[in-house]
Amino acid sequence: METRTFKYKREFSLESGKKLPEIDLSYTTLGELNASKSNVIWITHALTANSNPSEWWGGLVGAGKFFNPKNHFIICVNVLGSCYGSTGPLSKNKETERPYYHDFPEVTIRDIVNSFDLLRIHLGIEKVHTLLGGSLGGQQALEWSIKAPAVFENLILIATNAQHSPWGIAFNESQRLAIKSDSTWLSYSDNAGLTGLKTARSIALLSYRNYQTYQRTQADERERLDGFKAASYQNYQGEKLAERFNAFSYYHLSKVMDSHNVGRGRGGIKTALSQITAKTLVVAISSDILFPVSESLTLVEEISASKIEIIDSLYGHDGFLIETDLLEETFENFYANSNERKKNLKEKLALAN
Repeated sequence: METRTFKYKREFSLESGKKLPEIDLSYTTLGELNASKSNVIWITHALTANSNPSEWWGGLVGAGKFFNPKNHFIICVNVLGSCYGSTGPLSKNKETERPYYHDFPEVTIRDIVNSFDLLRIHLGIEKVHTLLGGSLGGQQALEWSIKAPAVFENLILIATNAQHSPWGIAFNESQRLAIKSDSTWLSYSDNAGLTGLKTARSIALLSYRNYQTYQRTQADERERLDGFKAASYQNYQGEKLAERFNAFSYYHLSKVMDSHNVGRGRGGIKTALSQITAKTLVVAISSDILFPVSESLTLVEEISASKIEIIDSLYGHDGFLIETDLLEETFENFYANSNERKKNLKEKLALAN
């Protein structure tokens, strides 16, 4: 495994019209690129993840796993706006020699994808065998497969959508309100808004799970007047995120998610999705209230070479990170069917000749 930094020393134009004087992209690779460069698995990460999928998707990525570095060249890039090595709010602004903090410009999904494409070209990768991601990662994968359809052979979209919903935006705004209510938020320091960040994470968890999840995992075994298990869980998760993330990145990346709309400037969602040529697997989580199954159905209705699988999970949206055994089975079936189609096509061409 190697984690490197791609330094793009020119101005990087954003969809908003603003510019970053230069950008860094932190990326992790696992495995080796084969001679034909046909074994690339490009994984796009979700909101608070880093560029090493073997850390947060260990059930699927790593030695002996479904995406095995022995067979695949696996790459994942930390998104712009994050705090794990790529240019973000805590990065030093070349023009001021100080961290951006509140002055970091708004970034969109499309901006992130444009930065990824610069790295892809820099690495000399012309074809990607599979592009996949869940949630915010799925939004990136979908946008990129429309921007550069000829690059991607297979596309796996998990618990994601073509346009972020009013419901999702409302959840994100509630989290941003929590951050802004922190009295330290307006300061220019790395630790600004951390108490608000803890509250924001607590709000987010309610959308990542659901009633049944909490009923099964956080119910108290004995009667109480205070100190409930569910309350402790919410506090713990907030503390846990505040130890590894910052409020600026969380605030900006929630806006990145809100910006997602593949139809913007392309004549609408239907027209945009029709441009995808990759063989596509859409995976929905049955109990996901943040990215409900209906949003996955929209994708499969408009992407021509696509199919949908619905995973039955207790864990709501977080099922895409937890249910790795079910995902592995789903991926195996997808590739098996894809290989069978290729075989049939080759046989038909042979007969025709």
